[in-house]
Formats: sequence, structure tokens, C-alpha cells
Amino acid sequence: MGDVLSAHLDESRRQFIADKTNKVLADFCRFYEEQFGVALFNSVRYEIEGGGGPQAQLLHRKVPLEECTIFSGNLFQYLEENKKWRNRFSLVPHNYGLVLYENKLAFERGLQPRILINSAGYKILTSLEQYLELLNSNLPGPTPKSGNASILKCPTEFPLILWHPYARHYYFCVMTGKEQEKWRAVFQDCVRHCNNGIPEDSKVEAPAFTDAVRMYRQSKEQYGTWDMLCGNEAQVLCNLVMEELLPELKNMIGPRLKGKAQERHRVWIQVSDAVYKMVYDQTKARYDAMVTTCELQVPKLKGTIRTDMDQIIQSKEHLASKIRASVFSKAEICVRNHVQPYIASILEALMIPTSQGFAEVREVFFKEVTDMNLNIVNEGGTEKLGEYMAKLSQLAFHPVKMQPCYEKMDQLKLEGLQQRFDVSSASVFKQRAQILMRQQMDDTIYTFETLLHQELGKSLSKDELCKTIQRILERVLKKYDYDSSTVRKKFFREALLQITIPFLLKKLAPTCKGDLGRFQELIFEDFARFILVENTYEEVVLQSVMKDIMMAVKEAAVQRKHNLYRDSIVMHNSDPNLHLLGEDAPINWGEEFGEADSDPSDEKQRRAKQVVSVIHTDEGSPPYDVTSLERSPDAPEPEELESSPTPGSPNSLKELRTMLVKEFQVESPVAVAGKAEEQLSNGTVVQESKVVAEPREKEEEKAGEAEQVTGDHLPEGSSERQGNKPEATDTSEAEPPSRGEHPESGDKETGEVAALVQEVKAEPSSENSPGVTDNSEGVQTQF
Repeated sequence: MGDVLSAHLDESRRQFIADKTNKVLADFCRFYEEQFGVALFNSVRYEIEGGGGPQAQLLHRKVPLEECTIFSGNLFQYLEENKKWRNRFSLVPHNYGLVLYENKLAFERGLQPRILINSAGYKILTSLEQYLELLNSNLPGPTPKSGNASILKCPTEFPLILWHPYARHYYFCVMTGKEQEKWRAVFQDCVRHCNNGIPEDSKVEAPAFTDAVRMYRQSKEQYGTWDMLCGNEAQVLCNLVMEELLPELKNMIGPRLKGKAQERHRVWIQVSDAVYKMVYDQTKARYDAMVTTCELQVPKLKGTIRTDMDQIIQSKEHLASKIRASVFSKAEICVRNHVQPYIASILEALMIPTSQGFAEVREVFFKEVTDMNLNIVNEGGTEKLGEYMAKLSQLAFHPVKMQPCYEKMDQLKLEGLQQRFDVSSASVFKQRAQILMRQQMDDTIYTFETLLHQELGKSLSKDELCKTIQRILERVLKKYDYDSSTVRKKFFREALLQITIPFLLKKLAPTCKGDLGRFQELIFEDFARFILVENTYEEVVLQSVMKDIMMAVKEAAVQRKHNLYRDSIVMHNSDPNLHLLGEDAPINWGEEFGEADSDPSDEKQRRAKQVVSVIHTDEGSPPYDVTSLERSPDAPEPEELESSPTPGSPNSLKELRTMLVKEFQVESPVAVAGKAEEQLSNGTVVQESKVVAEPREKEEEKAGEAEQVTGDHLPEGSSERQGNKPEATDTSEAEPPSRGEHPESGDKETGEVAALVQEVKAEPSSENSPGVTDNSEGVQTQF
């Protein structure tokens, strides 16, 4: 790889890249410094004058994922260094960065991870055909013929590829389609969160940055939405540089790429990634220095703003009136002829999937709380309330359970409008709506938690507790309906402005933008940091279309077609003390209402507290725990359950035992020849049984079962750790079954686990095991 990079990125090209990056950053810094003063003035003015929309009825959680892990599991990764697939333990922490370890044991020992992936700007692909199409479209030089082989061979039919237009690509695969869907939901959640990397609570830096990016791109005649406005500020700036730099590099390096299409793809990905890293390092250093310089000026600028606030406002209004007199009539004609006829159709295209998504959020929340209430009725009182509420509190961040809500936005189609209004794609609006859905779900749950926790201070019987939960549920749903209506209407207005304003600015630029220079003399020199002609001009253009947009959204609310509240309906706060409760310390349901029968010094319990996965094996909430029924090396046989009772199980352990015997007596069909390959593990069994594991010898009394467990992931109490070598029924390694080639590997090199082979007819079918996901398909990653 070093030879490839040195051949294509010699010293002269590296200097060219650095110079080009400096030039782009110098132009951007000029725009940022101008926008920083305007954003600071707007922030201070809002602080003094106040304003904003109707008060939210739901509470907002300040730290939604403190010390919480979103997901952990195993999947296969393709290593480009040795062109082999290896099993990796994957962890998604609270910041949604994808972390890959050599194996689970390496994570538990606190070793350094193999890879840390910030997925901002990435796309999730689930087929090699999609990937090859994107590769061909980004490859410099002549486009390869369709049907050419890809740069890698996937050993299964279920790949997961992280593709980026500039940075390195990552290749994964899993064993089944269901597992692929769930991993795809996890990856999409990571991308969605990382794309939203600019903090929204920043009232000065964030608007200054986004406005500077927009002004810079408009200076290059680039209007409309931009798909690569994703990630943190340094990543967005890096994308801005790469957007200009990459076409020139393709012209320089493209003719020198030799060989077949596969080799050219591989070399170009390496070169592009190396350039991206160089640009990112240079960009981050320059941006940090620029922000520091601007922050040092804040005290002086704020003093000027607070002293001369009235004069600044009067000067800005005088400037706006002059610009309005010059361009407003032209803007109104443009709106009437080119925008107004399409506002209703754009709004309808936005409203249908968005309203369906928010309705699904309401349905998911209602179902989860109702199921919890039913389980409390069956189990009796508050014994399991802490466990259920701990799960419910993280529902908004559960990628799989929230996926039905997010999928509604996939219906958003702006075809026919994209070319007219220069909208590159609808992904910007999809991701924004999905983020709002997650935020509304978390606010709803947090409000429900707070109200319920307040009521639990009273002594409640089981029936009273269930009635209280139902009453609080109805109150919270009313608040959700009001807040979701407010959030959606705001989203519709912002989306319509995002679509129409760039189009209007582009249309008016030839006739209006050239005359703006003469208005500069109307701004006092002392106020030039807070008033810009370009910004004031855009505000005048916005006013020309804002009336039509407000009217369209208002008419949609009056029709009540999408369950929107009319603007005239203002829901006053029915719980005046609710927002005071939201200031209290976060509720720890596990400590307050959890069961205290576990030994805190137990190593497994300690690790379980460190890695709290939001995705559980049981997708629903069964009235008693059945996850221990999966045939894992640590799990006891059904007959041993009497010695290790599960809390919250039915009153009679004999009844439970009878139920389990009936479950295990159901015979599965005899496996066909190909079933053995499907049963091959894609990693170690990552779930931990809640029942204390019995010695290994008791499990081996089960006739007809033969297991092989090797590598670092040996369960506690296994025969190999006791010095006994288990009988091997299969000598294949823990790699996915390759179609056409079997790369050589060893356990010492990879630390992988060999296949866990079980008798098929000794296992219950998945239909009869509600607590186990995809057990009959050999899925090892637990959700």
C-alpha cells in the first residue's frame, strides 16, 4: 500500500493538495468570521427580546444515553491487508461510533480496539451490485463495463458495506437475511446520529458555520441542498475541500491507473482515503484556530451589541427597507410564477410519510407501555417494574424497534421536483424527520417516567399501579399529539424554505445580486460586524415566499388530514410543576426498583453493568424470562431450572418445567445436507444466560450432542479450561462458508471460535421458543 501511495502521491502532489486546501479554507474563514458576528448579534437579541413557538408539553432529557451502550455483537469483517474475512466483536457506545475488537475477550480485558469508525457521510449497502455501481461512477477515467467483478468476494449472500465518496470503505457480512436487516438498522442509526454532528444547542457557532458553508457554496454558484453537510464541523469542511479537490486529482491520477477494473478500484480507494486523511488533519487544525480567534472577540463584541442594540436594529431595518424596495417586486413575481404552484404538491409529498412515521412512534410507545402494564398484572406489583422501565427508558435508541418508524420516511419521493428546485436528493429531509421522531419518542418516554416516578412515592397496590400507569399513558399521549403536531409543522415550514429559497436566490441572482454592492454604504462602520447586505437580502427574499408557505401549512392543519392541530389551538401547560420535575436527577430504575439478589462482586454482573445492550434477545416482553432456554455452552439443561429459579416466573416451578418439557418434545424436521453450513457460527455466543451455569459435566450427559469450542471465547467451566480436550465433530474454522475459496487461517492468528455444531432435532423450533431470536437459523448475534 505504501508503494502505491508514494507512486501516486509524490511530494509535488502532496504540496498541491496542501495549497488547494489552504485556499479553500482561507475563503471559508472569511465567510465564517462575517457570519460569526451576525450569529452573535442574533443570539443576544433573542436572549433580550425572547420569542419562539408554543411551549412544549413534553419534558426533554438532558443526558439521554449516559454510560449506556447501544449494541454489542459479532459479525465478519473483510481485511484488505491480507484479503481474508475475520470474526470481530462489535460495540456501539453512546456516541454511536462503531468500535471493532479482535474478539469479545479482548474487549473484556480492556485491550485497544482494532478499529474506530465514525460513520458520518457513509451509506449502508446490502448488495455487491449496489457497491459496484457506486465504485464505477466514482472511478476516474473511462467507466468500466457493467458486469465486471467486484474488488472482493463475499462468502455469504448477506453483505453489509459502508461506502463513502472520499474515505475508506468497510466490508462486513452476516449469515442470515434477518441478521442483515438488524445490523443494517444498527448501522443506519449510527450514520443518522453521526451525520447530525453539529450540536443544535450551540446558538452562535452552529448557525455561523452552516451559514458560512451555504454562502461559500453560493459564491461558487452551487445552490440547493448538499448531501455532504454531515458530521462535525471538521468533517463538513473536509467534504467541502474534497468536493473541489477530487475532480482535479482524478484528472491528474486517473490516466496513470493501470490494470483491470478491480485493481484500479482498489488503488483509487486507497489514494482517495489517504488524501481525505491529509485534508482532514489540515482542516481540523485550521478550523480550531479560527474558532479560538473568534471566541476571543466575543466579550468585546457582546459589549458593543448590548450598548448599541437599538441603533443596530434601526440600521438593519433601514437597510432592509431599501433592499425591499429594490428587489421585492421581482421576488414576488418569481414566487408567483415558479414557486407558488408547486408548494401544495411539495407539502403533500412531505406530509404523508412524515405523519405516518410520527403515528408509528405513537403506536410503538403505546404498545410497549401496554405490554409492560399487562406483564405487571401477571407478575404482581413492582417486583419487575424497575427492569421493565429500564428497558422502556432506552426505547428511543433501540435501532430495531424504532426501525418501523424510520422506514415510513423511505416513502418520501421528490421526483419531478428535484430537478426543478435543484434538490440533489431527499436524504436530507428523511434524516431530519427521523431524528425528530427519535427525539419525540425520548421526550415522551422521559415525561412518562417522570410522572410515574412521582406517583410511586405513594403506596400502590397492584391494581392501583396498573390504573395509574394507564392514566399517565393517556395524559402523555395527549401531550405527544400536541407536541408532534408542533414539531411536524415546523419541519414542514423549514423543509419548504430549504427547497424554495435556494431556487429563488438562483433565479434572482442575474438581475438582483449585482446591485447589492451599492447598499453597503448604508451600514455604519461600527455595526458592519453585525449587519451584512447579503444576509439582509436573503431575509427579504424569504419574506416574499414565507406568507405562501405559512398559508399552505395552515390550510393543511385545518383539513385535519394528517392529525395536525390548528394554529389557533394553544395547549396550555396542564402540569405546571412538570418542568420542575424534569430538573431532578436522572431516574435509575435498576437501583431504585431492581432486584438486589445478585452478588455485586460477581465478575459477570460487573461486566453486564459495563455493557448494557439496548437490543435484547426477546423482542417483546414475555411474562417470564426464557432466554436461558437457548442451547448455549453456559446454559443449564431444563431439568436444572428448579435449582436456579428465575425471578418473576410462574408460581409453580413444576408448571414451568412441564411447559418446558412440552416445548422440547416438539421435533424439528431432519436437516438437509446444506443445513450444516447454515448452522456454522458467525462468532461466539454473545448472550449471557441469566441462570447460573452448572458444571460442564452435567451438560455432556445429554446424549447425541457433540460440541467443539476453541479459541479465546471459551465459556467459563468448559472442558478445555479444565484440561480436557473436547471431541471434535467438525474441523472447519469459524469463518463463513466461502463460495469458491477458503482462505487459510489459524486460531492463533485470529482468536476466532470454531463452529458450534449441534444435533438439529434436539433443538426446539423457533416457533416454539419465543425468547430466542432466529435460533433455528444459527444466528449468533443477539438482538
